[in-house]
Amino acid sequence: MRLWTKNAGAFLGLGGLVAGALALGGAFTPAAVVSAPNTASSASDAATHPRLIVLGVDGMDPDILRDVIARFPERTPNLRWLAEQSGIHELGTSQPPQSPVAWSNFITGRDPGGHGIYDFLHRDPVTRAVIGSTTVTTPTGFFGLTGGDVESTRSGRAFWKVLADHGVPADIWRMPINYPVEASNGVSFPGMMTPAVDSAYGEASFFTTDAFASDRISYKKLDAGLTERGGVIDAELKGPSIGGEASSAPLTVYIDREATDPRTGEVTGAAAFELGLRTLVLQPGEWSDFVPVDFGGIGGVVRFYLRQLEPHVAFYASPVNIDPSNPIYDVSAPKSASADLAEAIGTYYTQGMAEDVNALKNEIITDDEFLAQSDLVYTERRRMMDHAFERYLDKEEGGLLFFYYSTVDLMCHMLWRHSDADHPFHDAAMAGDDTAWWSGREGSAWKDVVHDIYLKVEPVIEDIRTRMDASGEPWELIVMSDHGFAPYSRKFSLNTWLYDNGYLVLSAGMDKEARSGTPPNRRVPLAEQVTLSMPGVTDWSKTRAYGMGFNGLYLNLAGREGVAAHGEDGEPGIVTAGERRALLEKLKAELEAIVDPATGKKVVRRADIAEDFYANKERLADAPDILVGYEFGYGNSDESSLGRVTSAGRGDGADWIENNTGGTFNGSHLMSPDVVGGILMSTKKVREGQHGLADLTVEVLAHYGVEPLEGMHGHRVLED
Repeated sequence: MRLWTKNAGAFLGLGGLVAGALALGGAFTPAAVVSAPNTASSASDAATHPRLIVLGVDGMDPDILRDVIARFPERTPNLRWLAEQSGIHELGTSQPPQSPVAWSNFITGRDPGGHGIYDFLHRDPVTRAVIGSTTVTTPTGFFGLTGGDVESTRSGRAFWKVLADHGVPADIWRMPINYPVEASNGVSFPGMMTPAVDSAYGEASFFTTDAFASDRISYKKLDAGLTERGGVIDAELKGPSIGGEASSAPLTVYIDREATDPRTGEVTGAAAFELGLRTLVLQPGEWSDFVPVDFGGIGGVVRFYLRQLEPHVAFYASPVNIDPSNPIYDVSAPKSASADLAEAIGTYYTQGMAEDVNALKNEIITDDEFLAQSDLVYTERRRMMDHAFERYLDKEEGGLLFFYYSTVDLMCHMLWRHSDADHPFHDAAMAGDDTAWWSGREGSAWKDVVHDIYLKVEPVIEDIRTRMDASGEPWELIVMSDHGFAPYSRKFSLNTWLYDNGYLVLSAGMDKEARSGTPPNRRVPLAEQVTLSMPGVTDWSKTRAYGMGFNGLYLNLAGREGVAAHGEDGEPGIVTAGERRALLEKLKAELEAIVDPATGKKVVRRADIAEDFYANKERLADAPDILVGYEFGYGNSDESSLGRVTSAGRGDGADWIENNTGGTFNGSHLMSPDVVGGILMSTKKVREGQHGLADLTVEVLAHYGVEPLEGMHGHRVLED
């Protein structure tokens, strides 16, 4: 796939319809990523505070990195150099090993018992409905889902705030779970869990003139069967809920199948997208830059991808991101920093998970298109890091620079199956197909995609090393990840297992969801999804335990479930204080004894009782009662995580497990923490012993002579 750079000019073949329109086919090529090193500083004007760079590479696994370096020594000179300084060490992850939990450990130096983030998903104890884990929103004015007064649910002081208390500068770039953004003594940008304008995680849209697309794809933002009249398609881009009402912006698309590429003269066809006051032109296979969009006073930015003009017109629109130049909610501290960044590098993704995993899950983009879109994000992050280092080295006071990459994590979630011949969703025929157009490595194929993703980290290390060496100042580097990675081959339904074993009881007349749709991995439409919390679904007078979130199991505890702090009551829990402990131990033993009849392997490596596991106790009351840590290759299904009770259609008494054949992640880390440890590398030697994320927090503070706060239980990690 060729990505057209924005210097290419307009497609004149569209004539008067789009005369003078800018062709914003917005890809920056991976080769053009870093400007010359900033050499303004020198050893003679060393920084006031020692320079420490912490590079967070979400999901980087130590074993995979060792394999990549061994396989491609000539392509990894900087990764090899760093490994020679400290070795490649495992960094203990959180329990559960989910990104919001793990990054909160690092941010606060506490475990979840202290910071209160236990999962991507928590439950409302009154209704037992699934809720988000990291923020609470009180709607105000007109703006709905992502609006209102947003507060973080995370407890504990962020380490950069502690550094600021001691006068230490810190630039924090794309830190996960930093929304609403917390200021530093520098600039601070949020990363994962930052919402889009249209929804909490961002929802792409897909448009096509193919009237039968909805038979193949079940997705609420699929607009199928659009009508083309005289080369013109009228559509609407869906926006956020405003005042409880759906919003949209008119979108007109002009089709010219005879348009020629102005560089080659080849007839390629083109489409002009008219959105508000902007018009952009794309050839099939091209991505646009971001353009502004307005939904009745609520603004954002969106980018388009034109898949094809024949036999049907088909195109994608990204989730509507918060506009960094004019944000409806702060996406930096100070607020002006996001606009400054956009001016320096162009409009950029502000949503937390920019690599569009949900579009691939919902089959509105292909694996190839996901590669291309993810590469746009990666290249954007390279430009962002370049700008971050220019700013950092221009500051004489020095201090900390933290920078985060999501590429390894989100791409491995969706593309693992191609590199794993044993995965049930592996496509042997596709595994040999060429991917050199993306990787830049001659001979690369889909079977190599995980290793090629890791190779994307090499130039990042090179950039850091080149810039810092050129500065002439002393500096140190820490490379860390929040967790590692593993295959997700077998889907376990915790709620189905609880139902089949009598712990969860459905109301009279209710039964498990029947498998629906074809092929077998097709998920039921949203309107058909039934969750435990819906009225009349669950008999809470007989239910003793239920699952919510990817790793959480809750007892239906009397005096807690169905009771809110402000006195509002739902259906009461039934497990008494006297029964609680024995039930926890029984569930723990039974979960750890589950065997997959198809493989003979255990499903659950460890089921930790929260009150026994966490050192911090300040937020223990919010924790799941049991943290279910799955074995290598296993995980809780998406449906069960949302409170659904599904059927695998099995007749062997194990209706709670099935192959993972698509529609979700195929690589994962939502397992036992000892299966998916993270990575630690440094320009300093690593001390002997086991180290975890909260230990690294203490190490960062110690680098500046700052003592850990009360409640931080970590230790030093690096040698002096």
